[in-house]
Amino acid sequence: MRIAFFASSLVSAYWNGAATYYRGIVRALAGRGHHIVFYEPDAFERQQHRDIDDPAWAEVVVYAATEEGVLRALDRARDADLIVKASGVGVFDELLEAAVANMRTPENLVAFWDVDAPATLDRVSACPADPFRPLIPQYDVIFTYGGGNPVVHAYLALGARQCVPIYNGLDPETHYPVAPDPRFAADLAFLGNRLPDRENRVEEFFLTPAAKLPLMKLILGGAGWNDKLMANNIRYLGHVFTRDHNAFNSTPRAVLNISRESMARCGYSPATRVFEAAGAGACLITDAWQGVELFFEPESEILVAREGEEVAEVLRGLRSEQARLIGQAARRRVLAEHTYAHRALAVERVLASHAVGAGVAL
Repeated sequence: MRIAFFASSLVSAYWNGAATYYRGIVRALAGRGHHIVFYEPDAFERQQHRDIDDPAWAEVVVYAATEEGVLRALDRARDADLIVKASGVGVFDELLEAAVANMRTPENLVAFWDVDAPATLDRVSACPADPFRPLIPQYDVIFTYGGGNPVVHAYLALGARQCVPIYNGLDPETHYPVAPDPRFAADLAFLGNRLPDRENRVEEFFLTPAAKLPLMKLILGGAGWNDKLMANNIRYLGHVFTRDHNAFNSTPRAVLNISRESMARCGYSPATRVFEAAGAGACLITDAWQGVELFFEPESEILVAREGEEVAEVLRGLRSEQARLIGQAARRRVLAEHTYAHRALAVERVLASHAVGAGVAL
């Protein structure tokens, strides 16, 4: 199948937390014989902060972040068997959403891939005049980054023909255990960009516990935190390139996952970094969210904290050998059930159900 994929960026993770999700999905689909052209705008200095060169498993088209640039990219993508518009491209999203929906013909499929479904649904529900709302029924399928039944039911209520969560996963060729790196030596590490619906939860689950653990070393990675007040035992790293993610996850005694507010409220939305960290054998501590037990077994494969104080309690009692065993168990689980190869099969099953009627060959 020839797939045209419009999204934020495949080659840069700079202010682009979905980068490794896109890489995992696209690479796995390419491994199954599909040809993918990934269209991304030259915006937000992402091209100046690339993490990878253009990969062999996808053609990357970087278009000008102008209306003319978008229209040229859309015209080039018109002959694809499947045309995907992902949420959060960052420039001309409304234009892209309408254009891709209108490119549907009897000979192709069009899909919307929502990498922030709770936020999208909140926005659309709050504004009946939102221009995306009438487009939802025009897409053959809505794929989502996660969200489980709450997201599925919400999209179906808005007229979606089909809504299928495609969860984050692990690319074992990209994320795996490596030797400890002194740059990332710490008792606890957290990696995440500063975003409005994440900041309060980072304060609760990371910054506040850090202040209560003055003898422990913590590291914070991600863009935007440079002017944030934090305890002296936190070392701020700034943007961490994906080439360093394995060392970042393999080195500390534990790695913290903090869901964005909308994701935590909806549940069933493990972040990309959860699987990356597990793939590197990290001992994960996560904030509580509904559905965590569908992905990892609490206490033996992941540690769950319902509030910030519990993060401090867990860390006080966590011994290095226990952390090592939990990390190993988490890695075994993701390799068995949660790789992007598993996710690509799920995508194919959905597309196959539509392809026959549309005359599209998988």
